[in-house]
Amino acid sequence: MILIFGGTTEGRIAAETVDEAGQPFFYSTRGTLQEVEGRNMVRLTGEMNRKEITSFCREHRIRLIVDAAHPFAAQLHANIDGAAKDTDIQVVRLERLYPQLPGDIIRCESFDEAILRMKRDGIKKLLALTGTQTIGKLKPFWLENDCIFRILRRDESVETALREGFPKEKLVFYQPEESEEKILEETNPQAIITKESGRSGGFVEKIEAAAKAGVKIYVVKRPPMPESFITVTGKHGLRRVIEQRVPGFYPLRSGLTTGTCATAASKAAALALIDEVFEKETEVTLPDEERISVAIDCVEKTDAQTARAEVVKDAGDDPDVTHGHRIISTVSFSDEPGIHFLQGKGVGRVTLPGLGLPVGEPAINVTPRNMIAGELTAIYGGGLDVTISVPDGEELAKRTFNPKLGIVGGISIIGTSGIVRPFSSEAFVDAIRREVEVAKAVGAERLVINSGAKSEKHVKAIYPDLPPQAFVHYGNFIGETLKIAEDTGFQKVSMGIMIGKAVKLAEGHLDTHSKKVVMNKEFLRKTALEARCSSATMDLIRDMTLARELWNIPVPEEKDSFFNKIVALCARHCQSILPHAELTLLLIDEDGKVFNKKVSSQ
Repeated sequence: MILIFGGTTEGRIAAETVDEAGQPFFYSTRGTLQEVEGRNMVRLTGEMNRKEITSFCREHRIRLIVDAAHPFAAQLHANIDGAAKDTDIQVVRLERLYPQLPGDIIRCESFDEAILRMKRDGIKKLLALTGTQTIGKLKPFWLENDCIFRILRRDESVETALREGFPKEKLVFYQPEESEEKILEETNPQAIITKESGRSGGFVEKIEAAAKAGVKIYVVKRPPMPESFITVTGKHGLRRVIEQRVPGFYPLRSGLTTGTCATAASKAAALALIDEVFEKETEVTLPDEERISVAIDCVEKTDAQTARAEVVKDAGDDPDVTHGHRIISTVSFSDEPGIHFLQGKGVGRVTLPGLGLPVGEPAINVTPRNMIAGELTAIYGGGLDVTISVPDGEELAKRTFNPKLGIVGGISIIGTSGIVRPFSSEAFVDAIRREVEVAKAVGAERLVINSGAKSEKHVKAIYPDLPPQAFVHYGNFIGETLKIAEDTGFQKVSMGIMIGKAVKLAEGHLDTHSKKVVMNKEFLRKTALEARCSSATMDLIRDMTLARELWNIPVPEEKDSFFNKIVALCARHCQSILPHAELTLLLIDEDGKVFNKKVSSQ
C-alpha cells in the first residue's frame, strides 16, 4: 500500500498517478475541503502526529509514503520524516516547480526576519498574501502598522483571524476571478509579503503584479525538506520512483524516450566539456517542465574540444526496439553560435518532406532538439556541435517505420512527452501521424490504411499508382488513424480490414486491441438476425471460437447479407470521425482478397 499526504494541487496529481495502477492506496488531508477522486483511493482526514503516522503505516503495511503536502507544512514534513525513520519506509516528496526569484525581491528565511526587515525599511502599509495560518506569525508587525490580510472566504478562516485579534475590517477575501493587479490597486500598499509557494500556489502572478505596480516584495523562503526524502517534480518522476521502490505496484513499467536519453547524454557531455564535471546521474527537463533524473552510463572528456556521454535506453515494459541500446552524445565547441545537430552513426537522415525537419538533416525530431538546446544553452552561451549516435541504429531501423518514412541510415531520435508509456499507444500513434504527414507531403491523392502487412499486399494491387508512402498501418488504432487523416486533410481514404477487427469495429470499438475488447457473440447473433440469416448460421456463431470462422457461413446469400451489414456498421462508425473525406472500406478475406467493398461519400 501507498500513503499520500495531500491537500494540494500536487496531492491531486499524486492521487491520479497512483490511481492508474488499479491498486488501493490511502490519501490523507487535514480537512475535508479538497475535492479529489480516485477509483482505488481510501480517503483519510484529520491531523496525524509522528506516533500516529508510524502506527498507521505498521497496521496497514505501507510500503511507500508520498509527501505532496503544502511546502510550508513544516511540522507535517517533520512528522512524516520521523515516522519514516521509525518504520524504515522511503518518502517521496512531490515538489512544486519554483521559478527563479528576480534580484530585487527581498528574501527572508522566516517571518521573524521579514518583520525585522519591513520595520527597518519603514514599511507602514502592507498587503499580506501569506494565508490565514500566518496571521499570528505576523502579529508583531500588524499590531503597530496598517496591514491588510487576504484570506479565503471560509468561516474557519475568518474565525482564525478574529481569534488572533486581527481587525475584521482589514480582511479582504480571495476572489478567483479577480486579478492580482486589482487588489493592489484597491489596497495601495507600500509592500506585499508572500510565501515562496511555487507556480501552483500563484506565486508568479503575485510577484509580477507587485513588480509592475512598483510595490516592494518580501518573500518568506520555503523551509527545507528532510534530506532523506527523494524529490520528484511531477507525475512521471513519481511513477518511476514507485516502480523502483514498490516493484509490481504498476502492472507495467514506464520508460524513457530516445529523445530524453539523448538530452541527458548531451547535458552530461557538455558539463564534462565545459566545467569538467562528470555526472553519474543528471537532471533534464521534460516538455511539460517536469525535471527527472537519468542515469549516465559513462562520460569522458576526450580532448580539449570534445566530450562524450552514454545513456542506456530503458523503455520500461514497452516493446521498443531501442530498449537496452546505447544512446551516445558527442559535444564539441563550435565557432558558429547556437546548437548544431550532426548525424552520428546509427541515426537516420531525412530524405522526404513531411516530418517537420529539412531534407538532409539528422532524424532528431523537434521536441528532442528543443530539450537538448534548452539544457545546453543553460550551461554555455557559445556555439556547440551535438552528434547523436546509436551504434546498432542502422540494424534497428529495419524493424521500424523509418524506411517507409524516407529516413535512411538509422533510427530516429523521437519523443513528444519524453516518457514512454508501457506498450505505448502514444508512441505508435505518433508513428502513424508521421507516416500520414509524409504521405500528404509527397502528394499522395489517397491515403490507404491497413491493419498490417498481410492485407496491405493485396490492397496495394488495387492502387498500383500510389507511392509507397500512401500505405500506412493502423495496428489497432483505427479511430486515431482516421482522426489523423481528417486533421491532415485527406479527401480520399481507403481502409483495408480483416474480419477479426471488423466485428469489433462494427460494434463501435475504434481501438480493437484484444486487451481492450473481445469478439461479442451476442452482437454477432443480433446482426445475423437483422441480416435474416438461418438457424445454421446462428449455430455457427454460437459454436465458433475465432471470428475468421464466419467465413464458413454455409449459405452464400446469407454470407453476403451478413458481411454487408458488418461493413455498413463499420463505415458508419468511421464516417463519424472522418466527415470530410470519401471513405472506401475493404473487407479482406483469409486469402487476402477483397470480399466486400463499400464507399461512403462525404
